[in-house]
Amino acid sequence: GNGMPVKFEAWLTQLNGTKIFIEGNHDGNNTVKTKIQSLIIKLGGRRINLVHDPSNANFNYELNLTGHIHNNWEIQRLRSGEAFTDCINLSVEVWDYRPVSWGEIESRYMKWLKLQKLGI
Repeated sequence: GNGMPVKFEAWLTQLNGTKIFIEGNHDGNNTVKTKIQSLIIKLGGRRINLVHDPSNANFNYELNLTGHIHNNWEIQRLRSGEAFTDCINLSVEVWDYRPVSWGEIESRYMKWLKLQKLGI
């Protein structure tokens, strides 16, 4: 490239589908002015909470899709007393800096769940 920053809008035009932005910690420095702090979706028969920072995961859902932590971990079970929830880190560093399908995410999660059951 020519050293010029790539505008966010240029990336958006390359992505298919509807884009919904969830508030993140850098949003004061960019043009994304979303008011959405978390979002519940139904996917693969599950109700899933989407939230930027895993420290804001919602324990009312078995699964939270998060970001914020870059490549610190891929999947983690968070506990609060008796409650727990699984968090999948969707930070780009974990997914080779590319968009991934729900199928890829779910496949990695299912493998992780099997390893948890085996105590690995």
